[in-house]
Amino acid sequence: MTSTLDFAPRPGAAPLPRMVLAQAGAEMRAMLRNGEQLLLTLIIPVLLLVGFSRAPLISVDGTRVDFVTPGVLALAVMSTAFTGQAIATGFERRYGVLKRLGATPLSRPGLMFAKTTAVLGVEAIQVAVITVVALLMGWSPHGDPLWIALLIVLGTAAFSGLGLLIAGTLRAEATLAAANLVYLVLLGLGGVVFPVATFPEGVRPILELLPITALTNGMRSVLASGGGFPTGPVLVLLVWAVVTLGLAGRTFRWE
Repeated sequence: MTSTLDFAPRPGAAPLPRMVLAQAGAEMRAMLRNGEQLLLTLIIPVLLLVGFSRAPLISVDGTRVDFVTPGVLALAVMSTAFTGQAIATGFERRYGVLKRLGATPLSRPGLMFAKTTAVLGVEAIQVAVITVVALLMGWSPHGDPLWIALLIVLGTAAFSGLGLLIAGTLRAEATLAAANLVYLVLLGLGGVVFPVATFPEGVRPILELLPITALTNGMRSVLASGGGFPTGPVLVLLVWAVVTLGLAGRTFRWE
């Protein structure tokens, strides 16, 4: 007895993990094809790494490349997870891309997971490139790579939540202005290239609560000092991730 093939359609949504991975792949390809985002997320961090490591613009203990590299890695995470994602998502709302996605079975949390997964993929490329450049410049990293991976994941979650919160509530033009303004402010105040110790004592406790400062300090304590588990930075990033992703999930609009 021969079996018959059933070609009848089987309506229904694909499993959530499959939808998230498919959307994440599309998001990652779009990010890598965008020249402006590539400039922001990869070329600018590399230029800052080379410039501040070679030029005598800052005075730090030890070599400048050992101090600057952890901050540049943190900046790369912020560039991709926050600034690039906020701007891209804001204009996706304006051009109706998200409206069409909203008509699919992909939920708002599913879209956020997909975008965050795509960001992690791009960040893996960033970390590899920055690490190679820093090693060629004489960088000597220390510490446990697992703590670095944890910091990057938590930093990505925190910045993704903040970027999606802005992009999901403001108009595209306002998102563009806000994302660039926040990027510049955090770059200057977050200890990326200038030590937080150079700022007045009264503002240091506030600066240390910023996500970029927590990520930079955590990366630097592990990579430059060979420190153990970065408890303080991990807690700060975890709080930012929970709060921003929670708010983004409640307030995000498809159009």
